[in-house]
Amino acid sequence: MIKLIEWLLDPTGYPFWILIILVIAGAIAILSRPFSTYVKFVYPNAKFEAMGNPYVLEKNLSNVAESKTLNDLKENLNSFKDYNIQGSSTYEIQKSIDDSFYKTIEMMRTDSSKKMQEFYNAYLEKIDMYYVKKELRNKLKNDKVDENSIEQAILSSTKKLLYNIKETERAKLSDVLLDFGFHEDIAKELTNQEIDYMEIDNEIDRYIINRFIKVRVPYKCEKGKNDFIKTYLDIYNIKFLLRCKQLGFDKKTCMKYFNGEGKELAPWKYEELAELDGVAQVINGLQGTSYYNILKDSIEEYNKEKTVQILENKLDRLFLNLIKQISTQNYSTIGPTLRFLIFKEYEIQNLKVIAKGVAEGLSAEFTKKFLVMEGEA
Repeated sequence: MIKLIEWLLDPTGYPFWILIILVIAGAIAILSRPFSTYVKFVYPNAKFEAMGNPYVLEKNLSNVAESKTLNDLKENLNSFKDYNIQGSSTYEIQKSIDDSFYKTIEMMRTDSSKKMQEFYNAYLEKIDMYYVKKELRNKLKNDKVDENSIEQAILSSTKKLLYNIKETERAKLSDVLLDFGFHEDIAKELTNQEIDYMEIDNEIDRYIINRFIKVRVPYKCEKGKNDFIKTYLDIYNIKFLLRCKQLGFDKKTCMKYFNGEGKELAPWKYEELAELDGVAQVINGLQGTSYYNILKDSIEEYNKEKTVQILENKLDRLFLNLIKQISTQNYSTIGPTLRFLIFKEYEIQNLKVIAKGVAEGLSAEFTKKFLVMEGEA
């Protein structure tokens, strides 16, 4: 063995230099792996930052919210090169706004690493779940499904699911949902005489959260992805808990809506909050978390309006700020991509709210209460 080692380490022999080359090649491979990831994000991140998200900024939102007619709104939006809104009715304009979002995601897929494709598919599925929630409720209540939802769904897998929901009798719906990949709890809920539609929605959301957890992303991007999911989970769980407490639900009912541990909200903390009575008590129970201050400062407004929508909007605004922090912490990889995509989703939501407000003749000041803006938390 000693002679073999001496032979390998003899600088006058070929084996020594072959060994050196292999060591150097291995070191280069290890060092180049993160670098290759950074390189793949340079162009898309620069492009996304250059495009920006104008309609999460108060100045731009105020301008379009002042539109007097839908045609004025359309002209205002089309003054930005990233929009080409078509249609004349509220429905047509909102659909065109949605379509621009789907086109943006397709652009992002084209410009991004192939290893990001599964993440974009999961995000498109997240958007599609709106139609699944809507039509599953229609099926259970009215035994019908709107054909428009099947047409508007983005992914072929969602279209197939919606078609199967439409064609399947109620007694066999659970099989369709389980085959698609939903948790067995949704099948149990369907067997109840009185269906809890909040629980149905919650189970659909759980499916999407688990989908993101399982999605693989490029090397060095896992932390950014997980920070996004954990922060989203915190916001989601707090929103659901606030709704439950406004409705007067007890601890047992609140606990069934818990969708998993987030960044700051551990299971024991959620259980502790679920024991409290009322919205104000839950907010006080969040002291020590990132979510306390913005909710505390909104209690007076909540007491006046008597709707948790006020608090949910505040949490959404905080979510944007937290995503901005995640973007900064993961600047050379997935961060700017996450920020652009998530901000774009809220931008689209804002524009659809404004379109509805303009169509119904609501004042700009009233409409702005329901917009999610950057930098307010």
